[in-house]
Amino acid sequence: MDRRAALSGLSALGQETRLEVFRLLVRAGSAGIPAGEIAEHLGAVQNTMSSHLKILDQAGLVRAERDGRIVRYVADMTGFRDLLAYLMEDCCNGSPELCRPVIEAVTCNC
Repeated sequence: MDRRAALSGLSALGQETRLEVFRLLVRAGSAGIPAGEIAEHLGAVQNTMSSHLKILDQAGLVRAERDGRIVRYVADMTGFRDLLAYLMEDCCNGSPELCRPVIEAVTCNC
């Protein structure tokens, strides 16, 4: 991941609604949630939610999966892990093994 991609991810998560969307999708796991249900769950207008989802998608933090006429969104855990890895790249004064517990804590089988 490069600096531009990291800034895009951090910027996407730096907005309250998008952060809540991402957390909701993380909880949903690989099943994801249809766009309309995300908007309902968070009490948001659908067209506004579409904008938020597009920003998260462009940042590589969510992905859209078409299921017939329904667009289901899923948290992109690979994109999230890449962002975390970028943030921790130079951690612990050049001793990345000290950060291993944090990396293991955020690693999932998703």
